[in-house]
Amino acid sequence: MAVTHQHSCTLCEATCGIVVTTEGDNVVDIRGDEQDPTSQGYICPKATALADLHHDPDRLRRPMLREGSGSGATWREAGWTEAFDLVGERLRGIRAQHGKDALAVYQGNPTAHNPGLMTFGQGFFRSLGTRNLFSATSVDQLPQMLASLLMFGHQALLPVPDIDRTDLFVCIGANPAVSNGSIMTAPNMRGRLKALRARGGRAVLIDPRRTETAGMVDEHLFIRPGTDALLLLSLINVLFSEGLVRVGRLAGNVIGVHALKVAALDYPPERTTGVTGIAPETVVNLARELARTERAVVYGRVGVCTQEFGGIASWLVVAVNVLTDHLDEVGGAMFTTPAIDPIPLAGMGGYGGSFDSYRSRVRGLPEFGGELPVATLAEEIEAPGPGQIRALITSAGNPVLSTPNGTRLDRALDKLDFMVAIDPYLNETTRHADVILPPTGPLERSHYELLLTLVAVRNSAKYSPAVFPRGEDQRHDWEICLELASRVLGPDQKLLRGPGWLSKAALSKLGPEAIFEVGLRAGPYGVRKLIGGLSLGKLKKHPEGVDLGPLEPRLPGRLHTRGKRINLAPSEYLDDLDRLRGRMDSWAPGELVLIGRRQLRSNNSWMHNSERLVKGKPRCTLLVHPADAERNGLIDGELAVLSSRAGSVEVPVEVSDAIMPGVVSLPHGWGHGRPGVRLRVASTHAGVSINDVTDENCVDDLTGTAALSGQRVRVTALEPAAV
Repeated sequence: MAVTHQHSCTLCEATCGIVVTTEGDNVVDIRGDEQDPTSQGYICPKATALADLHHDPDRLRRPMLREGSGSGATWREAGWTEAFDLVGERLRGIRAQHGKDALAVYQGNPTAHNPGLMTFGQGFFRSLGTRNLFSATSVDQLPQMLASLLMFGHQALLPVPDIDRTDLFVCIGANPAVSNGSIMTAPNMRGRLKALRARGGRAVLIDPRRTETAGMVDEHLFIRPGTDALLLLSLINVLFSEGLVRVGRLAGNVIGVHALKVAALDYPPERTTGVTGIAPETVVNLARELARTERAVVYGRVGVCTQEFGGIASWLVVAVNVLTDHLDEVGGAMFTTPAIDPIPLAGMGGYGGSFDSYRSRVRGLPEFGGELPVATLAEEIEAPGPGQIRALITSAGNPVLSTPNGTRLDRALDKLDFMVAIDPYLNETTRHADVILPPTGPLERSHYELLLTLVAVRNSAKYSPAVFPRGEDQRHDWEICLELASRVLGPDQKLLRGPGWLSKAALSKLGPEAIFEVGLRAGPYGVRKLIGGLSLGKLKKHPEGVDLGPLEPRLPGRLHTRGKRINLAPSEYLDDLDRLRGRMDSWAPGELVLIGRRQLRSNNSWMHNSERLVKGKPRCTLLVHPADAERNGLIDGELAVLSSRAGSVEVPVEVSDAIMPGVVSLPHGWGHGRPGVRLRVASTHAGVSINDVTDENCVDDLTGTAALSGQRVRVTALEPAAV
């Protein structure tokens, strides 16, 4: 008998509503949920692959223990008690002998889509007391979060474009037609961009590649990777020189305007054009348009963040929105009002985040939010001495494919004394683990979107019960974290701040639902503020989700700075401008640089074991402009060698004028050809890993974020094999 379930797709930031039809333990259909208030029936191809994930024969369902080492290693299934006993014993012993910092943790980006890991997982990992915490944050959005911390006082106060009401959308280094938003939860961005233009608005894309989004906008501007900060400084220069600065109602809450004006004096468009590739008159016209359009917004994403000046560029995106009176205004960059709001709770403890409170042991990269940049993980494993990483926990992450110089990290993982992975697959990273603890899949656990409601383009709340019950011999990842906490830290360890009921025993009984209930009732739509307000019970009666309305102005009340002030010119950024100036002056024409690219049927390294998502012509190709192809003797469809200091890969060439001259592009997340993995579909569509070429020494010096975009590379035709 067929049964339908309303749920959410948790495979990317769009979090589209879905209707899952099941017969017994089988998924027979997945469709978009037309009743979902945000996605309104839209889904992308990834959503249907939830069925493939649920039925995947490669997905692990019982703990796996590795026996032996190297090429002779074998795996066997084990019971949970045996696996937990082994992990607890080994991790306790390593901490006791070498100290807390000998144990490290790496978390991948699926954590953001998983309320159990966002709550219980964070409680466990932070309670370990180690300085060696790492995550995908430092190969992604860290510079945006730092700007929020330094300017607004809280790292989670992330402004998002009010895309449904703006009349001018300027998008830098992002491809929202494919991502459906990123730090901007916006299902069906294609439809939203069409609606923007239909109401007479304009969209401008600034990107080194003519992406899928470029076909949806009014104007596309090529820009040299890594030069976004120079463009933004030139925009600010024009705003001040032409008297176009308007701060509006927040003027009394903004400091540092004059300091920013002085900082931008040296960057007129005529000076930066030779590096950015954008004509001075284009910069002037864009500045005027931003200043004179009542509802406008500048949005920057991964391309802005993951470059050698990602910190400065992310700061300047916010600064332009402030100077043109588009921060916290309808149609501009706004802040959400989430039903479960973690920001006031963090603020009560005086914690909005941290930056540079300590530095990594080997290279001295700065801490952010209690984590170190993952670009330093391999060397922290390799370098002997106090604080050396000797054991590692990975959770929902595949850093061998997702972080710079994956080849070096691949080798370093073999040097660990012990490794445990919370992961459902034997992949390129977990093959190094001594124990793999597989959690339930997305359809086997309940869901509430805790994190991504902080960056949604419309306020809503939705609770989805599990589509399938957890198997008797399965464990949710939050249950795994609770058990590990008990084994490593002791059964009385409290993982979440609060009274005694937050002990492991109580949390095991309550689960994430208890946190949802408390959060909803204490939140802005809960019973404390509104009779008959939101509760978990009410959301259960509305499985399609509850629409809470458009974004509303939230400043200055939501600020966490002293005196409720927005700091437009933090000293950390002003001090870093000399480095930017030096790069501009030393720019060498003719350099070939590398960027990644996102694809609709892929999400990082973990969506390639679904046949429906990888079928068709190979997508792991190197985009090369015709002029660069001719100069380097490259032929469309033939193999070439892409190389850097870090390493090299052989990859098919795709000659296209969709990429600007001097730039090549390789998609992120491929490279499944390493031995010892159990990914039958992915292994037959292996591709190559861009992070076998990216250099871990190339980082944004200010933030420590990996500079994945704009790295200098070489491309040569592959010499035919000798006969």
